[in-house]
Amino acid sequence: MEHRHVWTACWIWPDHRGGAERTQRRTLFRKTFDSKEAAEELTVEVTADSKYRLYVNGNFVLRGPCKGDDWSHYYDTVNLAPYLRKGRNVIAAEVVHYPSLLTGGASDGGPLSEWRSDAGGFWLQGARKAKDGTVLEALDTDGSWRLLPCEAVAVQKETHTLFVGGTEEVQGSLVPAGWREADYDDSAWPVCAKPLEPLDRLYGQLLPWQLKPRPIPPMRETDREFSRVMRAFGIEGAANVDANAQPNDVGGLFPLELKAGESAWLELDAGALTTGYPQLQVWGGTGGRVELLYAEAYEYGEQRHNGGNRKAVRDDPEGKALHGNADRYSPAGWGSPEVPETYEPMGRRAFRFVRVDIRAGDEPLTLARLSWRATGYPLQEAGTARSSDPQSEAMWRISLNTLQNCMQDTFEDTPYYEQMQYIMDAKSQALFAYSVSGDDRLGRKTIHDFHSSLLPSGMLQSRYPSVSRQVIPGFALFWVQMVRDHYAHFGDGALVRRYLPTVDAVLGWFERLTEDGLVGYIPEPYWAFVDWVDTWQSTAGAPPARTSGALAAYNLMYAASLNQGAELNEAAGRRDTAAEYRARARSVNEAVRAACYDRESGLFRDGPTVPMYSQHAQIWAVLAGAAEGAEATRLMERMLARPDLARASFSMSHFLFRALAMTGLYGRTAELWQPWKDQIALGLTAWVEDPVQQRSDCHGWSALPLYEYPAETLGVQPEKPGFAAIRIAPKPAGQEWAEGVVPTRQGEVRVRWDIKDGRFELRASVPAGVPAVVVLPDGTAREFAQPDIAASCPLNAAVG
Repeated sequence: MEHRHVWTACWIWPDHRGGAERTQRRTLFRKTFDSKEAAEELTVEVTADSKYRLYVNGNFVLRGPCKGDDWSHYYDTVNLAPYLRKGRNVIAAEVVHYPSLLTGGASDGGPLSEWRSDAGGFWLQGARKAKDGTVLEALDTDGSWRLLPCEAVAVQKETHTLFVGGTEEVQGSLVPAGWREADYDDSAWPVCAKPLEPLDRLYGQLLPWQLKPRPIPPMRETDREFSRVMRAFGIEGAANVDANAQPNDVGGLFPLELKAGESAWLELDAGALTTGYPQLQVWGGTGGRVELLYAEAYEYGEQRHNGGNRKAVRDDPEGKALHGNADRYSPAGWGSPEVPETYEPMGRRAFRFVRVDIRAGDEPLTLARLSWRATGYPLQEAGTARSSDPQSEAMWRISLNTLQNCMQDTFEDTPYYEQMQYIMDAKSQALFAYSVSGDDRLGRKTIHDFHSSLLPSGMLQSRYPSVSRQVIPGFALFWVQMVRDHYAHFGDGALVRRYLPTVDAVLGWFERLTEDGLVGYIPEPYWAFVDWVDTWQSTAGAPPARTSGALAAYNLMYAASLNQGAELNEAAGRRDTAAEYRARARSVNEAVRAACYDRESGLFRDGPTVPMYSQHAQIWAVLAGAAEGAEATRLMERMLARPDLARASFSMSHFLFRALAMTGLYGRTAELWQPWKDQIALGLTAWVEDPVQQRSDCHGWSALPLYEYPAETLGVQPEKPGFAAIRIAPKPAGQEWAEGVVPTRQGEVRVRWDIKDGRFELRASVPAGVPAVVVLPDGTAREFAQPDIAASCPLNAAVG
């Protein structure tokens, strides 16, 4: 049962006009107080609609809130005592509200993954206390807080990205100098005239903000410096940098002074694709401007949302340019070397390169420093994996950077283009996170996020939280599979029972769409997306067979999800429902075999009446059980022998690899890794979204090595839910040896195997008291009760 929390703070805003705000609004807030002793206790709970930055005595403390929705508006709990000092203190906050009515378009709407109500608000609850716990002063937001609307920021049109919102055009002169400091004179600032009453006084009425504690840890923030100057113009010591020159010392450039009327530009390399908050420091420069343009790579021609291979070697600027959205800052001119004027955009930016355009006005402008504060979920790398493949370490490192950039307060598809959480992406990303860290906190939040997106029909939204609603029915099936993945890795029966009604709702939606044994035509305007396939571009990733009715892939995905739903129901003791789901899965599989299996080719068609074929229908026939045993193996062999089939892209490769593992063909993955390895030679530091469009240079679902290496190459998987028993079944795919550490709920599993002297030899250790089953590549299985394990089999079986 949740702890009963008593709310005493009010929501405050310059005014609550009634009706929805139609443009972004920013407000600055201050609360001053005197402290006789610095050693006081002060823990507060804080949140805002839509985003806030919190400061104490000029020191940055925290930004938030964590992404939520109408039913979960998250607040942060933070200890402010370390920032207090004897005498005058101030708590200051900057809050931006994104409009809920997007009449001005998505640009002014800000990140569409950030929930918002009709009006903005700031909320903080807490009290100063003596060391003995005596309350000295309540600091709750109420009519005593001072606030000032801020008109310094104009939102620019979003042109190079989707759903992230426009970048900022900032007039520094409209930001009160020193407003975050305790000695700033705020006597001219008004107090909040109409605070909204605390929730406890509303007699069951629901305000737009249903407060809940943050379910995941705060995001990490790490100060970072740029690694090199790529190109520059008009800067002494860095002018006309040659593309093939050695890296230039970025730190030696600063402070960079431009005389009145001068202009210059430089292009900086972060060293790897990253995500965070740029930190610009200047002094002087009234009438000047600094522009920061963010790009993933150097490109030939203008950037386009639909991608295309315009990039080649990512850090080769020869004949190429940086394209992207840019923040623009016009200094107020009050800064000094001792106290520079600072600018940081409210929104998170993703980039590998930043182009800095500097223009001085009627007085000199000095760029004191440019850095960034890298941010993301505090993922702890507890797992490792490497092998005799000389590129395995690079594959792991790039995959980890990809995942870390796509793990924020939700899993994200891409930190540069969308910053959206999609179910298909999150299903894979959660597995990657479990394999690397054993941490399921973001996975649990994601499961709850999509549960909260449930529509009255029983369908889930495909991206969520999002104020722009979208449905891809197949993605709801991935959510069912995500719940099952969590149960397999953590054995949490309570979580399963919590979400079974939603599992039933999703599977019921597909049942109601079933006619003559098959899930029929996916209704408009829903998107029947399956994968980004070159030959499916005209249908936006949906198999062209969709226009003729039922899709084999969707039916088989449904059957696979019914089987996994049956596992979940059995875990909860609902055996009758489990039996019903398995019966329905058999019925769907039989209907697909009858309607879509082509005996002449030995393949499943994409639809009952169309001579169209893809890898996807074959993959899901195996995963659903429509083809089993030796028949499934032959099906996959025929699929791999047909280069004319629509091929699985990066988004579907996770499931391709599962089907190969199930059919004893995992060794064939050695050739399938080539599209990833090709990217290493192109200088990528995160994996592309897909090899067809290559829109994004960092996309979470592409970080497959983080699961494949631990779960298949090393072979560590749960034999029983929650790793109550451990399975070690290595699957060599061209390697001569492999080793690594896999975190599990029970503890670390260490594996090393070698192929030498005519044998496959395995050494492993598992947590004490946890039984293990070892399956060698020749199929030999053996149970172990002790922590230290040794086993071997003949070489010809291991490599065959």
